[in-house]
Amino acid sequence: MRFFSDNAAPVSDAVLAAMAAANAADAAYDGDALSRRLDDAFSDLFETRVAALWVATGTAANSLALGALCPPWRGVVCHRDAHINNDEAGAPEFFTHGAKLMPAEGDGAKLTPEAIAAVIDLIADDVHRVQPAAISITNATEYGLVYTPDEVAAIGALARARGLGLHMDGARFANAVASVGCAPADVTWRAGVDVLSFGFVKNGGMSAEALVFFGPELAAEVAIRRKRAGHLLSKGRYLAAQIHALLADDLWLAHGRAANDAAARIARGAGAARLVHPVQANEIFVRLSEAEAAALRAQGFGFHDWAPGEARFVTSWNQAEGEVDALAAALAAL
Repeated sequence: MRFFSDNAAPVSDAVLAAMAAANAADAAYDGDALSRRLDDAFSDLFETRVAALWVATGTAANSLALGALCPPWRGVVCHRDAHINNDEAGAPEFFTHGAKLMPAEGDGAKLTPEAIAAVIDLIADDVHRVQPAAISITNATEYGLVYTPDEVAAIGALARARGLGLHMDGARFANAVASVGCAPADVTWRAGVDVLSFGFVKNGGMSAEALVFFGPELAAEVAIRRKRAGHLLSKGRYLAAQIHALLADDLWLAHGRAANDAAARIARGAGAARLVHPVQANEIFVRLSEAEAAALRAQGFGFHDWAPGEARFVTSWNQAEGEVDALAAALAAL
């Protein structure tokens, strides 16, 4: 019973079927019919004209987005625990050709305008200091917390006032939108987001993520960066097919809800006293002693140890109900 990561979840049958249907000759790279339809599909979803590009990994999506927003001699404000700061092996710095990441603080890996201002207000406006060019937030965060539209809008207003770009790492965007229950537009471009890394791999995809540009003029530059970085796949129609399959009939959102619902059931079993953070998406952080963690593993549950005395459980879009109920009961019985 695996609760390690939603990255390890199976691929949706709808995605596999869409890839099989795409298995015919078409134009190479992103000239195929499915890739050309992505702009329209995402424009419909976000209720405004956007430009969209597929890439194969979340690392590439985040790093290409930041490369478009930040030149090498400037910096990106992000949370200290952000994925781009701790888990990308320096890829954002590599893709931006040396831009500096500027870590900020915040409970549950969430940023606030005050936390961002605390970082950038200390930077003297002179040639000796790296000046910020962008802000990056993660929704849902690395600790499973979500931003409301008003929270994003407050950061967006700060970004506009300071002349900074705003990027959203949406590796778990489906979980965030399902949790808040808002329109995708309300928590992105209407709130001031310039570029979204829209995650599909954690949510039933095989090998496709999307970059969504709410300022479409950025997309042309990033299309060149994508090629230069080795991410312009020659058979891109198979990536586009995955994205279309998950966008169809809001399957991406249904998957996000399913994973969130499973996490909520496990959280109820664990009890509020064990929870390190509120459970708002599909990650559950609980307090466990070494003996309790060993007892759970002896019952067949797989999960990651986190900080000392803490463990992380992640639910997936297709987590079996029996596994969810078993874990909830096991936590309740500790």
